[in-house]
Amino acid sequence: MKLTLGFSPCPNDTFIFDALIHHKIDTEGLDFEVFYDDVETLNQKAFRGELDITKLSYHAFAYVANQYVLLDAGSALGFGVGPLLICKRNPDELQTQLEIQNSQLRIGIPGKYTTANFLLSLAFPEAMNKQEIVFSEIEDALLEAKIDIGLIIHENRFTYQDKGLHKIIDLGDYWEKRTGCAIPLGGIVANRRLPEEVQLKINRVLRRSVEFAFANPKSGLEFIRSHAQEMSEEVMYKHIDLYVNQYSLDLGTEGRKAIQLMFDTAKEKGIIPEIQEELFLTPLVV
Repeated sequence: MKLTLGFSPCPNDTFIFDALIHHKIDTEGLDFEVFYDDVETLNQKAFRGELDITKLSYHAFAYVANQYVLLDAGSALGFGVGPLLICKRNPDELQTQLEIQNSQLRIGIPGKYTTANFLLSLAFPEAMNKQEIVFSEIEDALLEAKIDIGLIIHENRFTYQDKGLHKIIDLGDYWEKRTGCAIPLGGIVANRRLPEEVQLKINRVLRRSVEFAFANPKSGLEFIRSHAQEMSEEVMYKHIDLYVNQYSLDLGTEGRKAIQLMFDTAKEKGIIPEIQEELFLTPLVV
C-alpha cells in the first residue's frame, strides 16, 4: 500500500523518517511517496487534506482535527526547544514589551499557523504587524532591515548569534514558566479517511523508525545532510538532540497533557475554534 507522506527537510524530521522511507525497518507492507516542505506549506496542505500522513504545527492541527488524527509517535515536544524572538540591534536598547506591542513594528514570522506564532500571540496579543516569511529567510530579512524583529525556529536557534543578531525573548521559556509543561511544536497526523487499522500500522512503523534512529544515530547521516539548511554535522545533531526525545517515541501522559493544555489555552484566548473530535489515535494506557 502506497501512502503520501509530508515532512520538513529539517534534521529532526529526516532523522526520524530515514529508516521508514528507506525500508531499514519492517514497514508492514507500506510504501511512501514523500514530499519535503517547510512547516507552513505542510500546514496549508493539511488544510486542503492533500496528504495521507503529514507533519504539521500543533497550532494548525487545531483547524484540521476533523480531517486528521494525531499519532502517538513522531512528535516534537520538549523543554528548551521554543521559538526565539530576535533583532538586529542590541535588545538592551529595546523596551521589549512596549515596542513589540507597537503595531508599527514589523515582525517576521514563519507562518500564521505555526506553533511559534501561537506562542507569540499568547505572549504579545497586541503585536499585529506580522509578515509571513519562510523560516530559513528570517535572519536575512532582519539583516537587510526588511523586518524589525524575527521569530525563529529550527536550525536558526543555533545560527543567529553568528550573524550578529540578538535574542529578545525565548517564547518557549515563557510557555514553560507559565504552564510547567513541555512545548508542543509539531506532530505527525494520519488522514481520517484511512481505515483505523492502517492508521495504527502507520503509528507502529513510525515508532519503529524512531527507535531505529536512536539505536543507529549516524545511519541516516548522508540523507539528513542532503536536506539540511545547515551543513555542519555538529549543528545538525544539536538540532536533532533538541527536538527528538521520548515524546517522539510516544506522547505518553505528559505529552498529551501539554497538547491538551495548549488547545484549551488557545480556545480560551479565542486563537483556535472549538474541537469536537478525539485528538489522539489511541486511548491512553496508564
